[in-house]
Amino acid sequence: MSRLPMTITRFWEIIGDVHEASGGDMDVKCDLLRERLETLDPDEMKSFRRHFDACDAKAYTWGLWGAAYVIDGGCSDDGFDDFRSTLISQGRAVFESAVKDPDSLAEQPYLDGEPCYEGFAYAVTDAEEQVVGEAGIRSDFPTTPSGDDWDEEDLPRLYPKLSRRFP
Repeated sequence: MSRLPMTITRFWEIIGDVHEASGGDMDVKCDLLRERLETLDPDEMKSFRRHFDACDAKAYTWGLWGAAYVIDGGCSDDGFDDFRSTLISQGRAVFESAVKDPDSLAEQPYLDGEPCYEGFAYAVTDAEEQVVGEAGIRSDFPTTPSGDDWDEEDLPRLYPKLSRRFP
């Protein structure tokens, strides 16, 4: 069977298909993602993981960390890791909109569930271990978030829509 290359478009198609099929249930989404990824060949799986890591790095911004802080009433390093992978799980349109304007997340219904769900990134590494034999080490991840740092007292001004939704 001929395989399509794992382009960023195909990466987002897989994420979108899994998101739609899950009905928004994160546990189901993780199971579906693992099942889907386990059908990939090792090179495709490694490429999927590289795309996932690149999206995770792109979302590693002070702007999104501030949004996560407002949404969850605080946000640790680990919580922000989970927030970014949950954001990726929502699909390309939500992800790209949030990266461009974190306050746009105020319109997202998924935030009423688990905005910092721990597990979506594990679905990727679990599948990679199954397909490749081991999970790769994330490389080229930034050591600090990009963008401008913020002070907690500035968050209502920086995120007016999120602050109204999550007072």
